[in-house]
Amino acid sequence: MRKSGPPKGLISYLVLELLDERPRYGYELLGEITEISGGHWEPSYGSVYPILYKFEEEGVAERVERADEPDRKYFALTDAGREELAEKRRAIGGEAKDFGDVVLGFYHLYAALATDGRFEVDGADADWAFSERYSAWIVEQMIRHHERDFGEFERIDASPEEFYAREDGAAADGAEPDSSETEPADDAEEPSSGAADD
Repeated sequence: MRKSGPPKGLISYLVLELLDERPRYGYELLGEITEISGGHWEPSYGSVYPILYKFEEEGVAERVERADEPDRKYFALTDAGREELAEKRRAIGGEAKDFGDVVLGFYHLYAALATDGRFEVDGADADWAFSERYSAWIVEQMIRHHERDFGEFERIDASPEEFYAREDGAAADGAEPDSSETEPADDAEEPSSGAADD
């Protein structure tokens, strides 16, 4: 269980990866990160540009002049930047469980706001609501994205404690996690609020 908020350093890691692919300018990076998130994140100038300027000061990135776009500030990764990226890849690679905890934590909060009588949020004028219908839509999108990237979705019949114990044991043995206890998932109804599939 995470003791604080989302994993640190995620935006700077994404910026490094994108600059490693090719030189980019700030607004382009904002659009790329938004696209990577399926349109669910929209990082601000205040989150990306300070990273670029910090990278420049530290020699991790450098400005690149382009004759066809003289007024646009492109940044490219330096050799020091590629070393920094290798370290970030190792760090992010070890945070998969933290990422999962963030996703699950937000979803559990979403469901609690819909069902727990201690919370009385007023969503009467909102396009979205904390409700069973929208909860089902969120889960449906997760399943669709899983199937797009990994293949057919199979349910895992395990409590969090059982799943973590199983994963820890598999990691210690160097074996693949056991996915034999599965059953097909039911389709969830998509809300008619005009929200588009990602």
